[in-house]
Amino acid sequence: MVPDSHFNDLGGKLLIAMPGMGDPRFEKSVVFMCAHSDDGSMGLIVNKPAPGVAMDDLLEQLDIPRGAASEGVGVYFGGPVEHGRGFVLHSGDYATESSTLHVDDRFGMTATLDILQDMASGGGPQKRILALGYSGWGPGQLEDEIQQNGWLTCDATPEIVFAADNDGKWAAALASLGIDPLSLSAEAGHA
Repeated sequence: MVPDSHFNDLGGKLLIAMPGMGDPRFEKSVVFMCAHSDDGSMGLIVNKPAPGVAMDDLLEQLDIPRGAASEGVGVYFGGPVEHGRGFVLHSGDYATESSTLHVDDRFGMTATLDILQDMASGGGPQKRILALGYSGWGPGQLEDEIQQNGWLTCDATPEIVFAADNDGKWAAALASLGIDPLSLSAEAGHA
């Protein structure tokens, strides 16, 4: 059994879905962990664009004036929980006083309309991912999934999280651990 201290702080880390994890929603997913505690965990999938959804469409629905800055901003499937709720994972150069979760010096997460207004008008964070929904785990659930070979963990870097190549993020996260994706097996090993 892995001691709990192994999982003390997954906030600010990446979860890398292992082959054969069994949940197709997470196949080849890279999840940025926004928060992790004894009460549970919350993260955003950073490599799965939401098909057919654009930031301009969301701004129109929310009655936020669209600016040129909103063009081309992708919207991601953040996870299977609360699909109608939006979250912006962003670089550490942006924060609101009351609503930004400061993950570390490089990353923050804001889930209020003011960040969308700032982004639409050309302000806001330099780097950002707009996600609909999130990935959540109850107390101990994520630790169990990691122990059952469902996830690998690695340090999050802005180069991986905000990369334009969504298809390459999974391989890049594995490469940061020195792992070749072709060498992975869907079978868990037991010593």
